[in-house]
Amino acid sequence: MMYSFATAVNRKNTDSIKYDFAGRMGYPADILPLWVADMDFPSPPEVLGALETRVRHGIFGYSDDAGPEYFGALSAWYRERFGWELSPEWLVKTPGVVFAVSAAIRALTREGASVLIQPPVYYPFARLISENGRKPAVNPLVYKDGRYSIDFSDFEEKIRQNRVKLFILCSPHNPVGRVWRQEELAAMGEICLKYNVPVVSDEIHADFVSPGRRHRVFASLRPEFSDLTVTCTAPTKTFNLAGLQISNILISNGELRDRFRHEVERTGCGLPNAMGLVACRAAYAHGGPWLEELKAYLLSNLSFVRQFLSERLPRVRLVEPEGTYLIWLDCRELGLSDCELKERILYKAGLWLDDGPMFGPGGAGFQRMNIACPRAVLKEAMERLAGAFSGLPES
Repeated sequence: MMYSFATAVNRKNTDSIKYDFAGRMGYPADILPLWVADMDFPSPPEVLGALETRVRHGIFGYSDDAGPEYFGALSAWYRERFGWELSPEWLVKTPGVVFAVSAAIRALTREGASVLIQPPVYYPFARLISENGRKPAVNPLVYKDGRYSIDFSDFEEKIRQNRVKLFILCSPHNPVGRVWRQEELAAMGEICLKYNVPVVSDEIHADFVSPGRRHRVFASLRPEFSDLTVTCTAPTKTFNLAGLQISNILISNGELRDRFRHEVERTGCGLPNAMGLVACRAAYAHGGPWLEELKAYLLSNLSFVRQFLSERLPRVRLVEPEGTYLIWLDCRELGLSDCELKERILYKAGLWLDDGPMFGPGGAGFQRMNIACPRAVLKEAMERLAGAFSGLPES
């Protein structure tokens, strides 16, 4: 292997929200954090080299991509990996996908409108809907026999009943790890077309898909789907660049794009981060080999967790992920309330995970864990988890 992912890097005292903000939450200072979707691996050397070159230049004025290299690297990545052909005019850059989702909610709906989500789902969605004066409508995912699926009858009924004006699709789905099949995406798309509901498709985890699975860009399935979709992409999850605040929002419909761009400009965030531009271009141009080795390492981490749970924590069940580097743990057989579960994980295990209830309906009794860390760190986390749950009576 050309790259090593086994070496632990000390991230404390680097202004990391993952490592340095436990005190603000009232958590133990030495807690082991595996919560936020932020990897404990340095970004690809090719990206670091490009950033170092830019730093040596020494001037960091207002910036945007001035030539074809940025879009060329982005479009080649999506063409080669997802079979999606992009046009330059589709691109709107923003500081992040959460920022983009918030802007899209304001741009494409009026106050008081209903926005559909599929919980348990990435928790900022519901918050952004409410904080922007809209109403969340929910199409809960169905959990059966260890796997999640979509209730399409309920999906359509919730759109009709609530007069939904926008649907936020999470693909691959965070936290349950589903990589939606083409027929599932098509079924949702047909319903959205029927009721003229625009789609904000958060596809930030698209590069992390299990062997045998394929991520399909929702907007690429049919021109009619593309015409109603705001596709949110970013290199930040893939290459661990979140702090550089760069995302690429792709909108083929000119009217939707103009409304979205106007809302972005209205916030005062019209220009991207200079270092984010450099990092994104280098990542998509040169980061492919690094990513392939990273995915192999993450698969081995997942195998370790699967075996550990089977041997040491059989009452904690892994919801088998089809994508992302986040795992969704079903802890309901432990017989603990959500409060008891959280307290035991925080203060007995000394672990910081994401509590299931924050992801909305269907999240009770679950925990989300980030396994994008060196194996030694993951092993320590699992040992702590086993110790925290030892001695519990059978439920």
